[in-house]
Amino acid sequence: MIDTQIEMTDKIGYLLLKKGIIDHKILEQALRIKDSDQTKLKRNLAQILVEEFSFDHDTIFREVAILYAFKELIFHSDELSEEQLTEIKNVMSRQGDDVKKMLLEHRVIPFRFDEKVKDKLILAAVDPTDRNLAKIAYTLNAKKYEINYIKKKDYEKLISQIVSSENEYLKMIQEAGEEIQVVQEETISEDELDAEINKSALINLVEASLVEGVRKGVSDIHLIPKSGNKTEIHFRLDGKLMLWHTQESTLPEAVMAVVKDRSKGLDRFERERAQDGFIQREIDGHIIRFRVSVLPTVGTELKNKFESIVIRILDDRKVIRDLGKLGLTGYANTAFVKAISQPQGMIILTGPTGSGKSTTLIAALYQVINPTKNVLTVEDPVEYVIEGARQLKIGLKMNFEQAIRAILRHDPDIVLVGEMRDKETAETAIKLANTGHLTFSTLHTNDAPSAVARLFKMGVEPFLIAYAINIIVAQRLIRKLCDNCKKKIVNLEEHILPSGLDIKDWAGHDIYDAVGCEKCNHTGYKGRMAIHEALYFTKEIRRLIVRAGEEVDEESIREQARKDGTHSLRDSGFEKVKMGLTSIQEVIGATMED
Repeated sequence: MIDTQIEMTDKIGYLLLKKGIIDHKILEQALRIKDSDQTKLKRNLAQILVEEFSFDHDTIFREVAILYAFKELIFHSDELSEEQLTEIKNVMSRQGDDVKKMLLEHRVIPFRFDEKVKDKLILAAVDPTDRNLAKIAYTLNAKKYEINYIKKKDYEKLISQIVSSENEYLKMIQEAGEEIQVVQEETISEDELDAEINKSALINLVEASLVEGVRKGVSDIHLIPKSGNKTEIHFRLDGKLMLWHTQESTLPEAVMAVVKDRSKGLDRFERERAQDGFIQREIDGHIIRFRVSVLPTVGTELKNKFESIVIRILDDRKVIRDLGKLGLTGYANTAFVKAISQPQGMIILTGPTGSGKSTTLIAALYQVINPTKNVLTVEDPVEYVIEGARQLKIGLKMNFEQAIRAILRHDPDIVLVGEMRDKETAETAIKLANTGHLTFSTLHTNDAPSAVARLFKMGVEPFLIAYAINIIVAQRLIRKLCDNCKKKIVNLEEHILPSGLDIKDWAGHDIYDAVGCEKCNHTGYKGRMAIHEALYFTKEIRRLIVRAGEEVDEESIREQARKDGTHSLRDSGFEKVKMGLTSIQEVIGATMED
């Protein structure tokens, strides 16, 4: 009877319930939200499930497309010709920037005209139930139209191809046809500098670098001052810095002043100390945040006050919520899932800056967050917004250490401590893990066993280390081979293997080398993936730590971990080589020998 009532109330809800995608409790909650929405947002149940309950968009809307007989547009973005891409760009831009912005906002692409029906436009929509699609079709002057469903990930790949070549700020610089010049003065006059900046195209250059960085999937933008009135702008792509633009005949101070002016929290006139700020922009319909770090540097000319600026791109679309997409395999995956499934204890991620520790921690948090848990995070600075967590704000009136102490009094169930920086932070985090809380944190060490030694040297008692920690995972990011140009090694016997590798271990596996092509900027690599070393705290590992005297025996822990099933970072990398995902050279370069 209840099912019949639901079917009459909401066909989408009934279908998703029958298929086991949602349960009765979630459906009832979603229907209540839908009822309260009717006078305002008028969202349907599918939209509510994705926006309010964090269900995977494509899982929900594929069922919606089937229910309402929307055709699914299935294609590979690489298959589209330049002519097809150009035609889509033309249709999107024909009615002006406002219409283009509307298309991006509602995630719909005028894909093509129907070959069989004259003047019939095929619209590819991520949400085919969007009430604005009829208005969009009318705005595009489509006499007839048909809505097709397109997966979110396919839309994002396609839209990146369509808009990537159109950087409006670069276009403005080119159309202006002017060289950006700021005249060298014996001493910097702030008024003259300000006047020069305002009348030049420097602002467009800085904005162009932000847009281009996001579209190219860059992690960091580096602005580096050089002698002779030059500033270099580098992009870090797949872990490697590459030169994007050199600004000639311009005072580096002028370029840096523009970045500071366009950032919050930075003092443009301060050039003697380190500063941290942030920028927020809407790019291609998405809110993107940028973390800005400014450091004073030494130049060859005394009259210059040089500063280096690094801008970290924080794109929430890159947040991984599915543990299966982290690249954890075998023992590492089993041990990690077991560790985060415990009601209490500590999960530590270790590795250098930029090794993807935060990405892994956030994915793990999303596995354990639910409305019955009070999840608190202390990070300085906060990188990504985590739905369902209360993220403490670090500032002048509450620093990192004060927040850590305060968190104990805020009735937490799950805690994320961004980094264990010192003994006080480490002891507080371990105290949380020992008093019934599931605690996540990071350390900077080379591998998992050395993290134990690091905590020991901080002054944390061996007993606390042994019984508070569930798992320590060391992580590195290595580059993936470009699928377009990677080359299979035909005769492995003739290929020179590094010392210590036995050719017998590689028999029966397809091993590839990097080549280089236009799609990967001639590097041979495109994208990155993680490799892991998981030290799960078994009884034997705990016993070794408790028995430690004046120093932790890392080698004994390492040996026991191998017996338990742990793979070293290098062995984990070699597993990826045997899967055809990366090269031997890349793994050797990114890891240390045991």
